[in-house]
Amino acid sequence: MNHAVEHWCVSKSSVKSSHGAVAAQHSGAAKAGAEVLGRGGNAIDAAVATAFALGVVEPWMCGIGGSGYMVVWHAATKTSRTFDFQGVLPGRIDPSDYPLEPSVEDSIMGFPGVVDNRNVTGYAAITIPGAVKGLSVALERFGSLPFSAVLQPAIELAGRGLPVNWFTTLQIALAARELSMDPVARSIYLPDGVPPQPEQYLDLGQLRNTLITLAGKGADALYGGVLGQAMVDDLQAGGARIDLDDFKQYQVLEAETLDGEHRGAQLHTAGETSGGPRLLEALAYIEKHLDVSDGRPGPASWKIYADALNSAWRSHNRKIGRTTEIGGCTSHLSTVDRHGNMVALTYTLLSRFGSAVVLPQSGVLMNNAVSYFDPRPGYPTSMAAAKRINASNMCPTIATRNDRALFAIGASGANYIMPCVAQIAALMLDYNLSLEQAVNHPRLDASDRQSVRADPALGEAVLQELARYHDLEVAQRLVYPKLYACASGVSFDVVSGVAEAINDPSQPVGAGVGGNDAG
Repeated sequence: MNHAVEHWCVSKSSVKSSHGAVAAQHSGAAKAGAEVLGRGGNAIDAAVATAFALGVVEPWMCGIGGSGYMVVWHAATKTSRTFDFQGVLPGRIDPSDYPLEPSVEDSIMGFPGVVDNRNVTGYAAITIPGAVKGLSVALERFGSLPFSAVLQPAIELAGRGLPVNWFTTLQIALAARELSMDPVARSIYLPDGVPPQPEQYLDLGQLRNTLITLAGKGADALYGGVLGQAMVDDLQAGGARIDLDDFKQYQVLEAETLDGEHRGAQLHTAGETSGGPRLLEALAYIEKHLDVSDGRPGPASWKIYADALNSAWRSHNRKIGRTTEIGGCTSHLSTVDRHGNMVALTYTLLSRFGSAVVLPQSGVLMNNAVSYFDPRPGYPTSMAAAKRINASNMCPTIATRNDRALFAIGASGANYIMPCVAQIAALMLDYNLSLEQAVNHPRLDASDRQSVRADPALGEAVLQELARYHDLEVAQRLVYPKLYACASGVSFDVVSGVAEAINDPSQPVGAGVGGNDAG
């Protein structure tokens, strides 16, 4: 079965630095975070700077109009915290606005389609975004630099505009139909009515001015202030039910992390509404069933990894009463500083370019997280006024041992995320692989669907073992379509003080950057 596949051999080398490091899905954003490390900032400062920069250079995945989770390891106090800044439905949401329509395909989350796909595209698909407040609160709690300082790299990038390369052109082309439906999005991303050619920069409208406003006035400018009012005016003009009270009442949920143990290491991940419970369940299954005495992963290892992932997904799907997510566009970044502070941060607009709506007065590209909610009543994820997203695949994770940080990892890719994070963590902790080895290692994907997908680079013996128990889909790790998640991770050697960073080899524009290598 492996001989008929054309093999691509693509890998990335990690970067190493004694000044901390950043890994992200775009090299421009990773450099922004590394610059902050170079100016004396800590891992939290660098993470916030990277996150805002990602919204400029990778707008199809995340940004000010999005939501997500951040996990922080604070070395001085030996504590881990999670910040939930997930999206919230408007207080005046009306489920009758989203009548079921059998002719419309299921949403990205596997829910039945609704009339005009209005829970996926356009103003009716938008929830109150939590990114700005979440990043601001985390910075206030654990950062060392002012909000204005960590926003400066993003402001500079926004002033230059969106860099267009072939990968940018691909992302815009994939969402061109949706982007063409909004006049502001169309004017930015589809100049002359078609996807842009590479080797240019796209003017991002009012986004730079919005970032400048946030730098000067803080997050409150959005959550009840002048910026929030401008966004609400645009939202309501477009037909959204969001009002200024929705912004004023938005809360970031800070809490202890959800913790588990694997091979003597502690895993700190986001809370019950994230992919964290599935991650810990899968790793517990692996530790119970996998004998690692041979010191290297073999066919039996990958069979157990697949069983563990399927089992965890089966529990999750029973709990929430739906099938798994069928796609999604997310971004993940990880940071570490020379003191051993770490951040794993995952955030998203949900679909590629979210709702495909750019608000005219602010230049903010908005999420389409209404599609996170079931339009049918009576389910745990059903729509309700001011309801928070309560079922996500994101699982940013930090591993520690003896109260010292080992690695921070996470990924983008909807239902592919947890299997990816689980396998990287398992390979590092089960078989002592380095971060570079684990991220580059071929993977499988299993999420309680009808088949298990496996990279042919796992080898013929592994494929044959998996095929004995599963309907096996052999598929390489490609740039597009994304058939496996895109990981970004950092690690730290407490003895040498050397940090390591790497982004997934399937992401051509992603990178790891050392704290002294941002020039």
